[in-house]
Amino acid sequence: MSQPPPQQGFGAPYEPRPGVYGDPGQPQPGPYGQRPGPYERPPQPQIPPPSSGGRSRGRVVGLVAAVLAGVLVIGAGVWFVVGGDDASDDKKPVAKGTAEPEQPGTGPSRKKTPAAEAAEINKGREEGEAKVRWIQKNGVDVPVGASALGPWTAGGIVAKAMYRTVSGYSLEDGSRKWSLRLPTDVCAAPTRPTADGKIVIGLLTETSADADENCDKLQMIDLATGEAGWSVTIDRVVRNDALRYVVMAISGDVVTIGGLGRAEAYRVSDGKQVWGKPPGPCEVQGFAGGSVMLASVLCPSQSKGEVDEEVRRIDPVTGRTLWTYKVRKGWNVDAFHSVDPPVIFLRKGPLVGGTSAIAVLNDDGTFRSRPAPGGDAPEGRCPGRERQLGWNLDTCTGTAVDTDTDTLYVATKHRSAGRSSTNDVVAYDMSTGKKKWKVPSPATQTLMPLRVEGGKALMYLSPPDPKTKDVGGGIMALGPQGGTPQPVLRHPASAAATERAFDEPIVLHADGRSLLMLPEVLGETDEEEMEMRTMIAFGD
Repeated sequence: MSQPPPQQGFGAPYEPRPGVYGDPGQPQPGPYGQRPGPYERPPQPQIPPPSSGGRSRGRVVGLVAAVLAGVLVIGAGVWFVVGGDDASDDKKPVAKGTAEPEQPGTGPSRKKTPAAEAAEINKGREEGEAKVRWIQKNGVDVPVGASALGPWTAGGIVAKAMYRTVSGYSLEDGSRKWSLRLPTDVCAAPTRPTADGKIVIGLLTETSADADENCDKLQMIDLATGEAGWSVTIDRVVRNDALRYVVMAISGDVVTIGGLGRAEAYRVSDGKQVWGKPPGPCEVQGFAGGSVMLASVLCPSQSKGEVDEEVRRIDPVTGRTLWTYKVRKGWNVDAFHSVDPPVIFLRKGPLVGGTSAIAVLNDDGTFRSRPAPGGDAPEGRCPGRERQLGWNLDTCTGTAVDTDTDTLYVATKHRSAGRSSTNDVVAYDMSTGKKKWKVPSPATQTLMPLRVEGGKALMYLSPPDPKTKDVGGGIMALGPQGGTPQPVLRHPASAAATERAFDEPIVLHADGRSLLMLPEVLGETDEEEMEMRTMIAFGD
């Protein structure tokens, strides 16, 4: 993706409002209102199927660009494994009923191996800078662009899903270790896999141009081997139960699929359904996974034609509600930036340009604090809003939580800085909501918190604008006392131009290495899409 102007996922100035966060409560009886849910998306471009005579890309690119909202990076746990993978590069397990799309890395425009291109960049590496381990290009012809879901890591493999293929690459050298061809488009996937490296993806069940596209088939995949496991087709109810846009999450051995009123859970290990929609008139908008499962829920309001919104903690094994937090009327759950403790971004108004706020809850779902940013408007970045797939509640980043010091690190809205942008990182006391300090990013660069490790917030530092020489991006750290961000992993300045092409990427970092993935492949021509760099790995 080329560098667009900074998007405003949570970009509007914060307006303090007393009592924004109501006390936990139960839904009031009454008719269910017809109000757009918290995942009300910008209008989707109507993209016609490509014809044999070629594609009209210019108009499509313009339409897609008009609805883009900010992409954000996501922090991940320890994932890099030293050592290669002995799996054969030729191993290509195929799911039943597969199509035969061209595979990543096999296109005719492939001129260099991932390691060879990295070696060229590393010739200009300075002392103290990490090397580029490898670069992966798209190498697959996709129909008028495609979204990439992932990345997920397991057993020395980093995997991603795009169009009708899930591929696994070596974390050591970027070589493709396996590629699983799929019969239809990938339409959803959880943000994180299970602890033993399993993922469950959503697939479209209809492919004809005049059929409704429903994301109602689930496919389990072993990320370490690329082998396809169980598959399940969701039995949709008779009412208008479209499943084109869904939210998926994994907690333990349970995967959930929700959105547009649906809520179902399956065991990842064997595909058995363990629970469905909770009883009562309320409708689940989606789940967030991890060590704790949270749900965004809409319930009928006493006021005719209106709804109340709630956050619920769900037992992933039984589907039972453990506690409920009622959101003040008029506010929507935008994203869960942490599930343990619960840190919730809320929105009032439209997705782009609305008012945003943060709620910090206690472990029992009671209200704890409301960080008061004043003029420092918080901003998160969510890949699902850009790629229109994988619209999960837990993809967003821009915050980091330190439970030991009760410190919440939050990125502010991006500001224009020459041909690039910059921002600040603000720290809040999670018990009181009071601001502790604010640290600016370097000029023409941005800082986005990923997670807390070793008592410090790890943050992705974007590369500077083209006028700034001898500086690259990287991973930085800030402690609870603030100060000057300290480098953890310095990406080489010689790679800055390449890194800038990864506009607002998804970022993983652990064990002295980092990886960036582009969440959307969209070019003006087939050749441009084939040559687009989609992943880059740094570290010694």
